[in-house]
Amino acid sequence: MTLKLDDSVLHSQNDLKFAAVAIGRNEGERLKRCLESLSAAARVVYVDSGSEDGSVQWAREHGVDVIELDMNIPFTAARARNAGFRRLREVAHDLTYVQFIDGDCELKQQWPEQALGYLDVHADVGAVCGRRRERFPERSIYNWLCDIEWNVPVGEVRAFFGDVMIRILAIDGVGGYRNDLIAGEEPELCIRLRAAGWRIWRLPSEMTLHDAAMTRFGQWWRRAVRAGYAFAQGAYLHGAPPERHYVWETRRAWLWGVWLPLACVAASVSLWPWGLLTWLIYPLQVLRQTVRNAGSLMDRATIAFFQVLARFPESLGQIKFLFGRLRHGQARLIEYK
Repeated sequence: MTLKLDDSVLHSQNDLKFAAVAIGRNEGERLKRCLESLSAAARVVYVDSGSEDGSVQWAREHGVDVIELDMNIPFTAARARNAGFRRLREVAHDLTYVQFIDGDCELKQQWPEQALGYLDVHADVGAVCGRRRERFPERSIYNWLCDIEWNVPVGEVRAFFGDVMIRILAIDGVGGYRNDLIAGEEPELCIRLRAAGWRIWRLPSEMTLHDAAMTRFGQWWRRAVRAGYAFAQGAYLHGAPPERHYVWETRRAWLWGVWLPLACVAASVSLWPWGLLTWLIYPLQVLRQTVRNAGSLMDRATIAFFQVLARFPESLGQIKFLFGRLRHGQARLIEYK
C-alpha cells in the first residue's frame, strides 16, 4: 500500500521513479515525521525491530508496508535495510531508485527531485547524498558535535551515511548491505559500489533532519565505542591496499587510546615525578587540533577536546572487536539511545 498523506502536496514527474525504506525502533513521533516526509515516494516500506511504542500499528494504519524483523536473530541496521529492499523488489518491479532513511530522520521536501534529477543525467553515479543536519543541535553539545560530523565536503565522496538515494541497479549488483556488520555498513557498501565502477556524490542540497537525541555523556561514549568497533571491523575486511579502509583510524585509536597511555603510566612510575610530564602530550594534541579545526576559538577547542577524548572509547571498540574475533562469537549491537 501507498502512504496515505496530504494529497495537496505537489510532486514532480520524477516522484514515481523511487521508493523508500525506513528502519527504526521505538522512534515514536520521530518515526511519524519520517514516514510523513516520504509522501513523494511511490512505495514506502518500514522495517521495525521490536518497537513497543505503537510504531508498527501507526505505520500500518497510515498505509505503510511494515516488516517486523525476527528479533531472535541478532539485529543490525544492515539486516533491516536489506529486508526492506527485498520487500520493495517483490512488490515494485518498475522503480529505478530507492531512498534509504533512518526512522529518526525527516526527508526534506525538495530532496527527491534534486537527487533524482542528478542521477538521471549522471549514469555513472550509483548513489547521491546531501546535507544531514541535527534537528536540535542546541539541546546538547553531543547533538552539536553530530551536526558537525555530518557536514562533509560536497562533490565526489568515498562513502555516505544511513540516508541516501541509491540506484537500484547499483545496489542489486553488489548484493546490498552486509547483514553481519553492527556498524559501518554504509562505508563498507560504498567500497563494493566503487569497486563495481559506480561513483558516489554528495550534493550541495539539504537532505534530512536527524534527531540524535543524545543528551548524556554516556550516550556519546557508547557511540564512540561503536565507531571504534566499526573502524576495527572495516580495517579487518578492507584494510589491504589499495583501499586501506579505516586503517588510519584504527592505528590512531590504538596509539592515543592504548599505547600512549601505557607509555605515560610506565614513565610516571619509572621516572617519578618527572615522568608525569609525559601526560602533557594530550593537552598538546588538543591544542594542535584546535589550530587545525575551523570555526570560532571556542568551537575549535571544544571539537578538539572531544576529538582527543574519543580515542579512548574508540580503543575500547577496537578491543571489543578483537576479543570477539578470538571468541568467534556473534557481534551484538552497540546502542547509544
